[in-house]
Amino acid sequence: MRRHIPRPHPEWPLQISGSQYVPAAWTDIPGWSADDHLAAYRTFRASCKPIVAQRSPVVDSRALGWSLRDPCEAARADDIRDGVKAEAFFERHFLPLQISRLGEDQGFVTGYYEPVIDGSRTETDVYTVPVYRRPSNLFVRGKKQSDSGLPNKGEVFRKIGRRKLVPYYDRAAIEDGAIAGRGLEICWLKSQTDLLFTQIQGSARVRLEDGSTIRINYDAHNGYPYTPVGRILIDRGIIPREQMSMERIREWMDQNPDGAKELRRQNRSYVFFREVQLSDKDEAVGAQGVPLTPGRSIAVDKSLHVYGTPFFIAGELPIESEQSKTPFDRLMVAQDTGSAIVGPARADIYFGAGADAAQVAGRLKNNARFFMLVPRSLDPTARGRTMPLPDSRPSEKIARLFPQGDAVKSSSKDQTRAAPAALPAPPTAVATAVPLPAARPVIAASPEPRRFRHDRRYRRRR
Repeated sequence: MRRHIPRPHPEWPLQISGSQYVPAAWTDIPGWSADDHLAAYRTFRASCKPIVAQRSPVVDSRALGWSLRDPCEAARADDIRDGVKAEAFFERHFLPLQISRLGEDQGFVTGYYEPVIDGSRTETDVYTVPVYRRPSNLFVRGKKQSDSGLPNKGEVFRKIGRRKLVPYYDRAAIEDGAIAGRGLEICWLKSQTDLLFTQIQGSARVRLEDGSTIRINYDAHNGYPYTPVGRILIDRGIIPREQMSMERIREWMDQNPDGAKELRRQNRSYVFFREVQLSDKDEAVGAQGVPLTPGRSIAVDKSLHVYGTPFFIAGELPIESEQSKTPFDRLMVAQDTGSAIVGPARADIYFGAGADAAQVAGRLKNNARFFMLVPRSLDPTARGRTMPLPDSRPSEKIARLFPQGDAVKSSSKDQTRAAPAALPAPPTAVATAVPLPAARPVIAASPEPRRFRHDRRYRRRR
């Protein structure tokens, strides 16, 4: 039956592609009360600076969209210096949702860090591998050459002649010198392995021979998707899955230089950097444009999540050693992204800079539970209560009088499915002769006197 009453336009609950979520209570989050909420609050407050700086709402198709502005304004107005008040702040302004990929009950976490490596401003016999800045012939549709921090996904082109655009050089071509000699070198490193790990992490501290440090950050990529070299080593049976770590990859590459070259080139993605003015005491800057906090900042899928979103991650991670199952129950803040970070419950935990951070980050590849903190203005439970119910089912009598097309088809299909596999053949009817009707008699037409009809309009008046 056609509905003539217009439907209302309710606010739909959160829709995050490829995800499932369940509203949770604060007591459902393991380790919530025991966490250092003041440290989480300070990290969240740092993310609020660029959010509050946006004066007008921007069009954002992601679930949280513009909703973080209200909690951020409250965080910027309050100068909380107490853990209890920080905990109350999150409980007052947010609601927890346990989120995961469709069909799964947990998310997945890895770790990353900022490498500290040796380098030189000039090429020498020791430092032979260049770190390139973004080339001037690299183009991304919809972006200007002056834009900083181009996307880490999507197509990237180079211009041939005046108009023709072709895919940019891949890793093999660049390593073979496709852009050499153009003055793009920021500095020089000892090995291609050092460069590869710097590109995977997205930033580095390069220690020069005079004791000074160069800080470099991600600026652009060449348009090819990232291929994990560790996965290739596992698929080839070179390193067992349970033993895989960044340290094992580096060891194998150092011991097999020819194989390392071939392995690197399986990952056609290549990252270009920019030099940033940070001191040795400053942490690396994430994609949101704020300094990262070790143990509190995470990289997320930026196509699904908004920077500044708090996530509580609960699991058992190999923090102390490769075999340890250290309880990790901590409130984190989304401040960075990465091309390999894909999915609604996927995070890369930042552990800081240096060798110790590298060891911890390199062995993380674990499942964990994700609780996303959603501003109360987007309460999915409240929105669900306003959703219109489907039309009531018609009575059996009305359904028989006005069968729906789909229902008729479905009924016929059901009857077909319900029919027995084999039915006995009906008895064959015996044909009998049927007499034909008598022929119609021929009747001659009789003459009939012609009748004339006179219209009153043509009658003469006397």
